[in-house]
Amino acid sequence: MTKQEFSKARSLLGKTQRQLAQLLGTSLKAVHSYEQGWRKIPLHVERQLYFLLFNQRRTAGRKKACWTITKCPSERKQACPAWEFNAGNLCWFINGTICKGTVQKTWEEKIALCRRCEVLSGIIGKLRSK
Repeated sequence: MTKQEFSKARSLLGKTQRQLAQLLGTSLKAVHSYEQGWRKIPLHVERQLYFLLFNQRRTAGRKKACWTITKCPSERKQACPAWEFNAGNLCWFINGTICKGTVQKTWEEKIALCRRCEVLSGIIGKLRSK
C-alpha cells in the first residue's frame, strides 16, 4: 500500500488522523509517518484498512462470495477456510484460503494475489482513483 492509498483510505473512511490511529491501535505519529511516506505501511495495518473499507455501511451487502466469482470447484471450495467459516467475501482476510488452487505460505504472498482478485479489487480501485 502506498502513502497515497493510505491517505485515500483514511479519507474514504471519513476519519481524522487521530481517529484512524485509534481504529488501527497505533499512534498518531505512526499515521503521520505512513501518510508522509517516512514509514512503510505494515501489512497488518493494510489488512485492517481493507477490512474497515470493505465493511463500510455503504458497501455492505453488495458482495459476492469468492467461490462464486472464481467459479471454484466444489472439492476445493469445501476444503477452504473461507467456505468453512462462510466468509466468501472476506477470503482475503483469512489466512490459509485456497486461492488459485494453492494455499499461500505467507501473508505477503496472499495479499499480493488478493490485490489482483475481483473480490478485493473494488476497494483497491477506490484507493487508486483520483
